[in-house]
Amino acid sequence: MSDSSRDTAAGAGWGTAELGTYGRLMPVEVEKLSWLNPRTLWAARNGVLASWFGDPTGRTRSRWAEQAAAAGAPADRIVRRDDPDRFSFMVIGDPGEGDEPQYAVVPGFLKVAQDTRFAVVASDVIYPVGSADDYEGKFFRPYRDYPAPVYAIPGNHDWYEDLGAFMRVFCGDVPPLPAEPAPRPLTRAWLRHLLWHRSRPGDGQHLDQARKLRSSAGQQALQPGPYWAIDAGPVRIVGIDTGLLGTIDAEQGAWLREVSQGPRPKILVTGSPLYVDGEHHPCPVEGGGTVDDVVRDPAHHYVAAIGGDIHNYQRYPVDVDGRTVQYVVSGGGGAFMHATHTIPRVRVANVDEHDFRCYPLRGDSLAFYSRLYGSRLRLRRFFTLTEDEATAVIAERLGITPARAPGPAVRVTRRVRLVARLLGAGGRPGRKPRFRLPVRKIYTQLFSPGSATYSPPFFKSFLRVDVTPDAVRLRCFAATGNLAQELDPPVEDDVVIPLR
Repeated sequence: MSDSSRDTAAGAGWGTAELGTYGRLMPVEVEKLSWLNPRTLWAARNGVLASWFGDPTGRTRSRWAEQAAAAGAPADRIVRRDDPDRFSFMVIGDPGEGDEPQYAVVPGFLKVAQDTRFAVVASDVIYPVGSADDYEGKFFRPYRDYPAPVYAIPGNHDWYEDLGAFMRVFCGDVPPLPAEPAPRPLTRAWLRHLLWHRSRPGDGQHLDQARKLRSSAGQQALQPGPYWAIDAGPVRIVGIDTGLLGTIDAEQGAWLREVSQGPRPKILVTGSPLYVDGEHHPCPVEGGGTVDDVVRDPAHHYVAAIGGDIHNYQRYPVDVDGRTVQYVVSGGGGAFMHATHTIPRVRVANVDEHDFRCYPLRGDSLAFYSRLYGSRLRLRRFFTLTEDEATAVIAERLGITPARAPGPAVRVTRRVRLVARLLGAGGRPGRKPRFRLPVRKIYTQLFSPGSATYSPPFFKSFLRVDVTPDAVRLRCFAATGNLAQELDPPVEDDVVIPLR
């Protein structure tokens, strides 16, 4: 087994390394997606409009459910498979930017995925707005050689064109939604309708041609809508659609409570993680209650909740009335990397820093962003931190023992401390910073995406889940873009979850 980032810097992908083979899989021409481009931001405006003028996704989702039912989808939204009691499946979150970081995941994913029965995409299949024209290069081509079915739950980006392309790809011959009357003028709904982003005329004309890239019989699967349950072997996998704003409507909430009944062990897959960045986000349900209320109910027998949306890996083993539920963030499938170095020392529920796991390690995240800013601001000598310097300053700020110890000669200087503060490095709970910057994630969410992240290490990740009647084994594998990690993907986390 190869070294992981917890073992050596080379295992994390640092240093002089041979580039992986993923470039051979990519189209000849790849559009570089940048979230600093005003056109991209304007196209992705629907989330902001929903927060200002009311969120219409519950109503739209209900209409899609009616269309799917009319096309023959099962009323209970359960996919009943014939998997044996011992089987494996893959989980990959937020993959679809169609560029080097996404394709760098593919060789290792295919290697680890051998003998798995299916895969699940956890949030944001396609960036930036879920267009049907983007599925060829961002879904069908990268996963053309995965021989098994792929199921998916939509993320907010898939909703930016009202889920039309997602339904066409994953739910079969579901007819498009009929047009609704325009809202009354000068109302909030009217303003939203006026400014709402919609798909381009003729979008998806080449979708039938793109489907040929995944056309074998073993690759085909139909799901009953944007939320579903899969009965596979001894477990039930429940996928929920959290729409544009990370919530679920009353209709889906009622279905979730119903499908969660019974003693069968369950794994939740959601577009919005319930624990992330050291915080609890229980996900409200319209009409009362939360998704996490359902997960925590001992009568429902949930053993794990896996969420996408945040582009890294995190795991929180939470004690719930004497049993452990594994709350996982798995959104490292291809989109730009959300920083982990901004996560403060973890102290949430009963989980502390000793129990918490993340990938990339905070020190690697800080080193990555220091290089990014050094390049963009043309201040490489000031901003750039070595992996050892970044690891050491994170350990100092959080008061922790790093998973990978820095070299004995490393010095934490004033410059190193200042760069760590400027880049939003987390600290200890209750510790008051010397000066408070604007919202700590503004740097890593506004400036991280795009054109400066097209060379390894990418710090991408994906999951393999092995199921037996007695336990579920969940492993997080890394993809850096370097050949060494491509040939033998490192295991960054490994946990066994008892089912009995």
